[in-house]
Amino acid sequence: MSLSMYQASVPVFLRLLGNLSAILDKAVAHAEAKKIDPAVLVNARLAPDMHPLARQIQIASDAAKGAAARLAGVDVPSFPDTETTFADLQARIAKTVDFLKSVTPAQIDGSEERTITLKIRGEDVHFPGQAFLLFFAIPNFFFHVTTAYDILRHNGVELGKMDFLGRP
Repeated sequence: MSLSMYQASVPVFLRLLGNLSAILDKAVAHAEAKKIDPAVLVNARLAPDMHPLARQIQIASDAAKGAAARLAGVDVPSFPDTETTFADLQARIAKTVDFLKSVTPAQIDGSEERTITLKIRGEDVHFPGQAFLLFFAIPNFFFHVTTAYDILRHNGVELGKMDFLGRP
């Protein structure tokens, strides 16, 4: 049996967003235990020229909902990037999960050759659906989820590989 476009996208995004939510819960517990202002972690970054934690989560959310919407041929939901607290970030993840759960396999399956057009640095870039998913959307999503994990780990939150991967 072959892997469908839906199976390769929505369940992957849902799993990692769930893991990211659990990682944020650990960050909140860490901040409380160590008497750290949570805003310090929400605004933390790995390098001066990298986005802070909040932006990493916003971009991961955008990557997941954008991929599912584009593959399904529906409008990408727009969420304002106004999150400043862990509660805000959890709400953003929950809204993304709700949207992803609303997209059906029938909407995404068969999108392998659907032309996906993105504006990147002011230019239209065209992808066939499968290439968009495998070579752009999923790597972009994983990059930002991984960076969020790394920011928190770098700041002392006790996280391990299984926090990122999740339990089977």
